[in-house]
Order: sequence, then structure tokens, then C-alpha cells
Amino acid sequence: MNKIFALICCLVAFPVAAADWKMDPSGSKLEFIATFEKAPASGVFKEFDARLRFDPAKPAGGRLDVTVKVTSADMGIADVNKEIRNKDWFDYSGFPQAEFQSADLRRDGNRYVARGTLALKGVKLPVEVPFNWSASGDGAAMEGELTLKRGDFGIGLGEWKATDTIGAEVKVKFKVKLRKA
Repeated sequence: MNKIFALICCLVAFPVAAADWKMDPSGSKLEFIATFEKAPASGVFKEFDARLRFDPAKPAGGRLDVTVKVTSADMGIADVNKEIRNKDWFDYSGFPQAEFQSADLRRDGNRYVARGTLALKGVKLPVEVPFNWSASGDGAAMEGELTLKRGDFGIGLGEWKATDTIGAEVKVKFKVKLRKA
């Protein structure tokens, strides 16, 4: 009887922790879609990393940390890639990476949301990142999209600050393949 009581006490005192997940770069993608003259203009960040502590049954207490090498941005056109590295855009020399950190994960209907802070080009703002979760064996995937206003982060300054040629909103889409750490 004492052994059963001790086991119950241990289970109550030390609940099963959320799993730690590590990104698998081979199946992960981080895309951004701006508009140029009202037509989609897409690009990708070729280098980023996501770390997640998450239990889909109990998302509270989870954590999501994402680091993006902004210098890996690729819009598929050499002249555009050269332009976006300048101070009016991403300012690679001053801000080579962006970070999103969240310690507030929760269920939102059939989806989840990570509420946290995005640090991009020296600006830190609260951001909500909605995502779908699918797990299979020791692997999982989180997928979603959100919309940011480029001007909030000082992206597109000077002659590019106006939103008639390049739209104010940028859609960010992601698919992150994960494996247990």
C-alpha cells in the first residue's frame, strides 16, 4: 500500500512534461509573400531554426523559439536579393537575424496559437502565430500562416515606405517538420 501511495505522489508531484521538439530542416520551409504592383512577390528564408516544448493535450507551459537568418532571404531575382540586404529593407549588416519567442501556447478551436514577441530589424512587437499540429510516431509538423505589416518593423523605408507599389502587408507561411529532441 505504501508503494502505491508513493507512486501516486510521484506522478502528482512530477507530471509528464511536454515533449521537446527539434526542427528537421529537410522538410521545413519559411516563406514570405509581399505584393508588388498588387501581384504576389514571394521569397523564402533558407536558414532558420525552431525549437519547441509542446504537449498538444496541454499546450499551456509550452515554449516556441524561432531564429531566422534574415541574410538567407531569397526572392529568386538577383537584383531584388541585392536590394533587400540594404538599410531600407532588411539591413543585413545591422540585423542579420530575427527571433520569435513564445512562452504562451494555447489551443484555439482546432488549431493552436503561440503568442510571443517578434524581434525584427531592431523592433520588438507582440505577434500571434496560429498553427496546425500533426504528429506521427516520433515526428510531427506544425504549419500555419500569419500576416505582418512591413512598416511596423521598418521594412521598406525611404522611397519604398509608400504602399502603392509594394503592399503594406506581408504574409508569412511556414511548415516546420519536427522530431523529438
